[in-house]
Amino acid sequence: MLTVEDLSAGYGNGPVLTGAGFHLHRGEVLAILGPNGVGKTTLLRCINAILKPTGGAVRVEGADVYRLSAGEIARRFGYVAQRGEPARLTAFDAILLGRKPHLGRRVTAGDLGLVDAAIRRLGLDGLALRHIDEMSGGELQKVCIARALVQEATVLLFDEPTASLDLRNQIDILRTIRNLVADRGLGTIMTMHDLNLALRFADVFVLLKDGTVYQQGRREDLTAEMIERVYGVRVEVVSHRGHPVVVPIEE
Repeated sequence: MLTVEDLSAGYGNGPVLTGAGFHLHRGEVLAILGPNGVGKTTLLRCINAILKPTGGAVRVEGADVYRLSAGEIARRFGYVAQRGEPARLTAFDAILLGRKPHLGRRVTAGDLGLVDAAIRRLGLDGLALRHIDEMSGGELQKVCIARALVQEATVLLFDEPTASLDLRNQIDILRTIRNLVADRGLGTIMTMHDLNLALRFADVFVLLKDGTVYQQGRREDLTAEMIERVYGVRVEVVSHRGHPVVVPIEE
């Protein structure tokens, strides 16, 4: 569904990513993991051409992303950034903005129907007319997910979807993403810091170290040795109720 090939990127002060590559299949949730500053957000922004890489390629359903128009990219990728300062919009209007890549000269009944369906799907019925700058972090994140859904994209990209959320909202948001992927056969990539949430809700992981992919695999393949080499922390990976859990070892 999505292939990242030998991707390199950087800013004025030098390279951030070098030769990164991995695959995403339909119906998978992929977590990009690694320490602060290793290039997780840079990689995510290169995937949908927000940031132009210095080398390599990204292909979505066989198409070269960097040869697509902005509208074509928006129809293939739904991007949810980390929470910023929200505008003075109602939730309904903010979600409707997700239809922009598909709109003709006017909003149609079909566009409005998709927005209504996304509002119901995310449980936002009672918040549709509330301004998003008055919402909690969890409510706003659901609005952002609904906006990505009405884009009818095939790949969803989330930059730290649980940042600044309490435990209940973290689980709620990740469970929502997990269910949407299963229901719609989407592909989803999330940058994450919390290893245990990633192991609970993602199918596969990409572990970044020194600006490149150190390891890719399924969640059951993530070992204590990998974590120690990437994060510099001794841990154990134990099983709890059928789920792998990362436990730091006290020195």
